[in-house]
Amino acid sequence: MNSQEGPAHRSGFACLVGRPNAGKSTLTNALVGQKVAITSGRPQTTRHTIRGIVHRDDAQLILVDTPGLHRPRTLLGERLNTLVRDTLTEVDAVGFCLPADQKVGPGDRFIAGQLAEIMRGRRGTPVVAVVTKADLVDRETLTQHLLAVDRLGDWADIVPVSAVDGFQVETLRDVLVSYLPEGPELYPGGELTDEPEAVMVAELVREAALEGVRDELPHSLAVVVDEIEPREGREGKEPLMDVRVNLYVERDSQKAIVIGKGGSRLRHVGTEARRGIEALLGTRVYLDLRVKVAKDWQRDPKLLNRLGF
Repeated sequence: MNSQEGPAHRSGFACLVGRPNAGKSTLTNALVGQKVAITSGRPQTTRHTIRGIVHRDDAQLILVDTPGLHRPRTLLGERLNTLVRDTLTEVDAVGFCLPADQKVGPGDRFIAGQLAEIMRGRRGTPVVAVVTKADLVDRETLTQHLLAVDRLGDWADIVPVSAVDGFQVETLRDVLVSYLPEGPELYPGGELTDEPEAVMVAELVREAALEGVRDELPHSLAVVVDEIEPREGREGKEPLMDVRVNLYVERDSQKAIVIGKGGSRLRHVGTEARRGIEALLGTRVYLDLRVKVAKDWQRDPKLLNRLGF
């Protein structure tokens, strides 16, 4: 390369892992600069591999947000873990998220063990330890946590960040980009995610349905989009999309929680989700939500397949 040329363009995939609720989705959104992944104060909400795309003049970083790695207790858990491992073997760099406000625990050590194999593997994938939620602790606590994280493994880099106030988000972008191979843009400019619309609609409904529900619902809720189609006979009127969505829970008691007294909760979920869906689809939406019981769907291979897992 002669001195007249600028640095080569880099492009590739990076993936954020960590135990559930380690701040992966929020960090994905901060890195991309727009809301792509679903964020929720509840663990285990990202079910699909949502890719957020960071566009820069010198690089294109495609973020793959995986479900949290955990010790599997159900068939769904096993499938999620397999999905994570398959993802990890196909990316150029991994960001291992460890929240600053929680001590390094058995879950983190379990994941560190899995990542050690990937770092030693055929491709020798670099792993960057990302200490998330740095805004929640004082400097002394952060320093101690960084030392504990350093002892946990042989990391390519350690970067403390706060997705909330933007602390070191740009630094983390630079670090992840530095591990990408040289190459052209993999996605044309402007695209933020390659998820099909139905998946993003399902995630918006799921996020709204989980908001404020403080029991065992997160794992027991599956959302399936039945159809997204333009309402016919609207000539001369504002276009309208009919969006029909089924929410599956495992028990009648959970169905009652999602619907709420006199249907109040489901109406609230519909209002919240519709806002996001209209922004996503760029048109007015009629949202039809149905809550159904699918007994023990997390342990039933046939139901898992039907629900898209």
